[in-house]
Amino acid sequence: MPGSVFSSEKYREKLDSISADVLKNVGISKGFIIWMGILFAALAVCIYAYSLQLKTGLGVTGLRDVTSWGMYIANFVFFVATSLVGMLISCVLGLSGAKWVKPISRIAEIIAVAFAAVAGLVIISDMGRPDRLPYVFIFGRVQSPILWDVSVVTTYFVLSLLLWFFPMIPDLAAAKDKLQGQPKFLSKAYELLSFRWNHNEMQYKIMAQGVRILLILIIPTAFAIHTVTSWLFAVTPRAGWDSTIFGPYFISGAFVSGTAAVIIAMYFYRKSYNLSKYLTDSHFDKIGKVFILVSLLYIYFNINEFLVPGYKLKTADAIHLGELFTGEYAFLFWGIQIFGLIIPVFLMLFRSIRKPLPMLLISIVMLAAAWLKRYIIVVPPQAHPYLPVQNVPVEWVVYKPTVIESLVTLASILLVLIIVTLLSKLFPVIPMWELAEEEAEKVFEPFFRGSNTM
Repeated sequence: MPGSVFSSEKYREKLDSISADVLKNVGISKGFIIWMGILFAALAVCIYAYSLQLKTGLGVTGLRDVTSWGMYIANFVFFVATSLVGMLISCVLGLSGAKWVKPISRIAEIIAVAFAAVAGLVIISDMGRPDRLPYVFIFGRVQSPILWDVSVVTTYFVLSLLLWFFPMIPDLAAAKDKLQGQPKFLSKAYELLSFRWNHNEMQYKIMAQGVRILLILIIPTAFAIHTVTSWLFAVTPRAGWDSTIFGPYFISGAFVSGTAAVIIAMYFYRKSYNLSKYLTDSHFDKIGKVFILVSLLYIYFNINEFLVPGYKLKTADAIHLGELFTGEYAFLFWGIQIFGLIIPVFLMLFRSIRKPLPMLLISIVMLAAAWLKRYIIVVPPQAHPYLPVQNVPVEWVVYKPTVIESLVTLASILLVLIIVTLLSKLFPVIPMWELAEEEAEKVFEPFFRGSNTM
C-alpha cells in the first residue's frame, strides 16, 4: 500500500513539469506592458466621459423620466449574470466529480471575480449622486430589494475571490522559487501569499475542507445574486417585468453568458499561453456539451416568458409583445433569439463544431447576444408606461444612448479586461497541484485496486 499521493516522488515530478509549462507565461513582459497601456489609455478616455456625467448629471445620457433604466442597468444585469459561471464550473460540475473541469476551474473563477468586482461599480454609473451610496448601508431598509442586491453582490464577490485564491496557495508555494527573469517583488509576494506552505498531507486536508465549505456556501449565494437582481424588475407591475418566472429565467441566462465568457478565455489562454496540453480539444468538446444543456434550459425559459403573457394577452402585455415581435424592437429581438441562441445551439450539436475555433466564434456571438438580451429586457418595457406621456419633447420619450453613456459602459468592459489580464499574468492560470495530483493518482491506482480485492 503506497503512502500519500502528495508525499510521493511522482507527484513532485509532475508538479515540476506542469510548473515549467504554466509559469513561463507568468510575469511582466513587453507584450503585457503594451496591452495594459492600451487598456489604461482607453480607460482614461472613458473616465473623462464619466467625469462629465458626474459634473453635469445624468442629463448627458439618454435617460429621462420615461426610460430611467437604460444601458447602465442592462450592463449591470449582464455583469452579474456572467459572474455566475464560477459557481457553475467550480461548484456544480466540480462537486459532481467531473475531473475534466480541473484545468478550467481557475479560469472560471477569474471570470467570476472580474465580473463580480466590476458589477458593483457598474451600478454606481447609474447613480446621479454616487456620494450617497453609503446611505444604502446606513439607512437601508430590509424591505428594499436594492439592499439585498448590494449585499449578495458583495458576498458573492468575496466568496469568489476566496475560491480563486485558496486553492492557489500550493501553486504559489511551488512557484515562488521558479520564476525566471521576473521582478523580485513577485517572488516575495508568492512567498507571503503561500503562508509557509510546505506540501504536507495535513495542509492539503485542511485546504480541501475549506474549499468544500466555500463551494457549498457559494451555491446559494450565486442563486441569490441573480434571483434578487430579477426581483428588482419582477416586484413592479410593469408589463414585461411583472413575471414570476424571472428568477430561474435570469439564472439560466446567466449560465449561458458565463459559459460563453469561459470558452472565449479558454481559447485565448490556449493560444497565447501555449496551454494546448492542458486545454485540449476534449475540454472544448465537453464544455460545448455543457453549453448546449444550459442553452436549451434558457430556450425553455424564453418560451415560458413569452408564451404565458401571449396566451393571456392583457392590454399592457399585448402592447409590449407587439413591440418585441413586430414593432420597433422586432429586428433586435428576433436577431437575438435566432442568431444568438437557436442557430448556435443547433450548430453545437455537431461534434465537428465543438472544436476550439468554432466554439470561440459561437461564444463571441452568444456573449454579444446575451448583452443585447439584457438591453431588450430593460429598455422596451419602459416605453409604454401606464400613465400617458404628454407635453414632452420626443427625445424624452424615445431612448437613445449617448456617446458619453456608451463610453462609461465601455469603461466597465475595460476594467474586466484589466482585472482578467492582471490575474492571468501575475498568477498561475492553471491549477498546477490539482493536475499533478491527478497524474500521480494514476500511478497509485493499481495499488489501490489491488488492496481492494484482497
